[in-house]
Amino acid sequence: MDVFRFFVPGLCLVQARPLLCFGLLYGKVRIELREEDMLKILVGVNKDEESQLALRYACHLLEHFPAEVDALYVKPDVVEMVREGAYAPFTTRSDIEREVEQEAKKVVEEIFEACEVCLGGKVPCRARVAVGDPAEEILREADEGQYDFIVLGGPSRSTLRGLLLGAVHNKVLLYAKQPVFIVRNYREIKRLLVAYRGSSCDQGALEFIGPLFAKRKPEITIMHVQETERGESAEFAETCVLVGRETLRRLGFEPLVKIAKGDFEEEILKEVAVGRYDLVVLGAYGHKHPRYLPVISDEALNLARLTTRPVLVFRDIRPG
Repeated sequence: MDVFRFFVPGLCLVQARPLLCFGLLYGKVRIELREEDMLKILVGVNKDEESQLALRYACHLLEHFPAEVDALYVKPDVVEMVREGAYAPFTTRSDIEREVEQEAKKVVEEIFEACEVCLGGKVPCRARVAVGDPAEEILREADEGQYDFIVLGGPSRSTLRGLLLGAVHNKVLLYAKQPVFIVRNYREIKRLLVAYRGSSCDQGALEFIGPLFAKRKPEITIMHVQETERGESAEFAETCVLVGRETLRRLGFEPLVKIAKGDFEEEILKEVAVGRYDLVVLGAYGHKHPRYLPVISDEALNLARLTTRPVLVFRDIRPG
């Protein structure tokens, strides 16, 4: 069975940047291949159309891939709702319980419908139900179930800049130990942009997407922003792009490369706006990331919030 899982040891920590890029170039990052496991995907779903679309999207992405998909619906905790008074006046606890169960039944039925896409592509798909806070339950299940990445649905547009993600998305992005895929629309992935700064997390992202898109072979563009205000040299920018390109070549791709100058967030958002990309990939940690704090960088979180494209935020800080 040609199934591969890629592990970059450690917390995707960013070392001294020039040393890291040259180190990667000479093969000093250990990649462990495990063939005994299938890819496990956890999709967080609710009653919103976006989450059901995300489930269908995950099934489509993994069609005929050695993988299994679990769709998790988190029911509200009735006890907490009663304690907090989160219900309409003159409504009894039994009324709340009945409404919660009816909604859960409806969502599970929708999950089964969406799972038909998975089953058609020979990918096992199951519905799971938990009770509590959605973000906390998704994070807990992802860890305890040893899932390889998390998929969430998100709106493709917002009338207010910066409000493209809700509280659940933000919390999962902040604290997940796995890659997080935010799906914003159902589109074939033909053009993919990797925001590449030369960090170990960026390198891990390349190693992660290689097997995932090996059959579909989208056009991949590696983009590095030379941050001159931080004193980054043109030589360093060229070296990082070379490292990324060689990594993807080794994985069977022939990527395009781009180098821009300026602010990292602004240049990436500008490229996404004009480039008609179907997916944006970025590492969770930038070069200012504190060494032992496994929380997504402000820059990565802002990019995930502000772009209208699907986003894959990579990190892998699970033990193993």
